[in-house]
Amino acid sequence: MRVHRSAHVRNFTVLPNAVLQYRRLSYTARGLLADLLSRPDGWREDGRHMADSSPQGRGAIRKALKELTDAGYYRVEKIRMPDGTIRTETHVYDTPWSSPDATRPAPGGAGTGHTDSPPVKNRRKEPSLPASSADDGKAEVVREAVATLFRVIRSEPRLHLGEAEAAELAPLVAQWLERGATPADLAHALLPGLPVPMHSAAAVIRYRLERKMPPTRPTARPTARYSECAKCHDPVPQPGICRPCTGLTTGALTIGKGAEVAAAGAARVRTALRTAITGGRPAHIAA
Repeated sequence: MRVHRSAHVRNFTVLPNAVLQYRRLSYTARGLLADLLSRPDGWREDGRHMADSSPQGRGAIRKALKELTDAGYYRVEKIRMPDGTIRTETHVYDTPWSSPDATRPAPGGAGTGHTDSPPVKNRRKEPSLPASSADDGKAEVVREAVATLFRVIRSEPRLHLGEAEAAELAPLVAQWLERGATPADLAHALLPGLPVPMHSAAAVIRYRLERKMPPTRPTARPTARYSECAKCHDPVPQPGICRPCTGLTTGALTIGKGAEVAAAGAARVRTALRTAITGGRPAHIAA
């Protein structure tokens, strides 16, 4: 057998040989797995649509998905969202994930598996979020940030996130909200101009949240506010009567000989006015 391969620069998928040569899976199951792994992250398609868009019937597709699930290549998870709704999340792996019922490929060949597989979630428990307490508002801040993020990206299927990913992004969203940003501001920063193809929605969202973080709002300087004295109407720090009016202190200092200084100043002003009117001549001559 001679194999002819083409050199591809775009629109190709790299798969481990152990997956394609795993004879314990039927050819239908292996072909279906290759089809699923060629799809971009965030692709939405259920078994019914797979069967309707392929020559195999629903029974064959259902059986193939069962094979992939038992072998650890396919997993469907139901997640309870912060708003109480149930969301179904499908995971497809090119190497088997850690599952007690998973049948692993035989050793040898390229890409036979990895040891740091994702842990198995307890389906009976709700998704883990920090527990709220009376004296700690961090959990409430995280829940509000997660709920806001899901509301913002709901209209964009390519920005599909798991709850764990949203919880990791929650501190950045909380900073946006603390700085006065609205959900509309977040949508304007996250949704337009998404890359094609979308390799990691969480990475794209994190990058945009960090790079487009709004500036902190300037702290307003406290301004001194004064009231008026109820008697003399002089400015006082607090409503009431000023200290001089209560007799606790004396009033404003008076400069000595103030009356004489004021009279002399008024005389000089009158003299200057008469001089300007007469053009510098004595007043009796001008008359």
